[in-house]
Amino acid sequence: MKRPLRLRGISSEIKGQVWESDTLLRAGRLGSLEIVLDDISVSRRHAEVRHGDDGWSVRDLESTNGTYVNGVRIGADDQAIKARDIVQFGKVAVIVELNDATVEGPPSNQRVVAAAVSSFDEGLRRIAFDRNHLPRAGEQMFALLRAGHHFVNMTSEDQLLDAILNDAVSVLESQRGAIVLAESDEPEPKLRLRALAVGQGEPPGRFHYSKKLTRRCFASGVSMLYSTFNNDDESKITQSIADGAMASVMCVLLRTPRKRLGVLHLDRTLWQNPFTEDDLHLADALAAHVSAAIESAQLLRRQKEQFLKTVTVLAQAVELRDDYTGNHTQRVTRYATTLGEKLELPDDQLELIKIGGPLHDIGKIGIDDAILRKPGRLTPEEYDLMKKHTTKGAEILSSIPEMGPIIPIVRNHHERWDGGGYPDGLKGEAIPLLARIVAVADAFDAMTSNRPYHENKKGKPPSWAFAEVERQLGKQFDPVAGAAFVSSREGVICAMAELLPGSELEDAVPVPVTEFTHDPRG
Repeated sequence: MKRPLRLRGISSEIKGQVWESDTLLRAGRLGSLEIVLDDISVSRRHAEVRHGDDGWSVRDLESTNGTYVNGVRIGADDQAIKARDIVQFGKVAVIVELNDATVEGPPSNQRVVAAAVSSFDEGLRRIAFDRNHLPRAGEQMFALLRAGHHFVNMTSEDQLLDAILNDAVSVLESQRGAIVLAESDEPEPKLRLRALAVGQGEPPGRFHYSKKLTRRCFASGVSMLYSTFNNDDESKITQSIADGAMASVMCVLLRTPRKRLGVLHLDRTLWQNPFTEDDLHLADALAAHVSAAIESAQLLRRQKEQFLKTVTVLAQAVELRDDYTGNHTQRVTRYATTLGEKLELPDDQLELIKIGGPLHDIGKIGIDDAILRKPGRLTPEEYDLMKKHTTKGAEILSSIPEMGPIIPIVRNHHERWDGGGYPDGLKGEAIPLLARIVAVADAFDAMTSNRPYHENKKGKPPSWAFAEVERQLGKQFDPVAGAAFVSSREGVICAMAELLPGSELEDAVPVPVTEFTHDPRG
């Protein structure tokens, strides 16, 4: 049984026009065709939509500017189409509607009001001109320029996304907004919520964006404006739309010339004026403008992640030479990061800890195995050679300009607040802050780990080690950093439970009998 097909125009030049057939619809600029499209991007005989044994399909008739289904260019072979697909003839888009209630698709109340079918370059052109090719108003232009400004002033991908989204919510007077990004480059990637922002007067609700509409926008590659509320059929409103009080929704494609990144989702509530097609084109221009910045931020994040993996491998290479230090650098990094967060260090300083922590003992690569793996205590001469791992590590990293900011961690993590440390004998605040932080974490791990170089091989319980840190405030340790570490007890112990299985996590705090001696081997 044939299902009648209806194509409804969603591009501005054919918006509202409808073409119906039981068998065939041909599209092009010729007046003899069923779908006459007077647009320079459309060929004389552009494409045809026909019903066959397997249902409805579309094929291109060797057009100049191509025929697309959900953003993917097709060829001369039949391409199956279904309800709610977006078919694009050149730059002119229609939506497929099949007169069959069983066909899957969004509820009837989720009506596509308008669509912005545009390339990345066209989106950029919309920065300066609206859909009527008129210069944008000053407020709109300022909003778009400010969106691009965010990238050079943000220190993290999350900050960038939050800034972009808050601007979009404000400029487009939205109830709320969300940025949803693809987690991979696969054909059908998982979409994950990365940023959320709300406007004034947002009502309570469990849902902040429509997953169904977002997936549809991403899959089709078309920015769309939906009217989601229909007084004649309120029962069909989806749960997310009903709970979120979404009456008008824009799903705007975030994309670069290379790939689709995700979707910007904006909505207005029932008591706000619905979005207009001009709003959709403004949002689409903003999306094109900020997408390059988002992609760059993603690339930087991935480079950092890859770099951290490389750093971890280097640290593991050092630990393979030392019976004591198995996972030592991982624990020190975790403890130091916990302390840095307690001290409310900025993100860029925390990043340095995450890089410098794994590499703080990199200089042990240059220490002879006879010393590094010697059972029992070192002689004074061996001890002096062992202490040189700090300067050797600094020398190794000095040949890599990008590693400059973490050299103080590597060189100075054995300095003491009272000036009795090495290699430079620095005192107090003359010791770099990050080195002071790693010094506390390093000593704590040495106290709580098994140490084969001493008669008392078994690591001390954390209660003992915390008490020793507290006793050494203003002596071995920076009093502020040390006190903050003690107050971070819960987070540190959680990390110990994960990274140091079998450690004694008792709560008693006995008074240390003798002062702890920190062997430079660990």
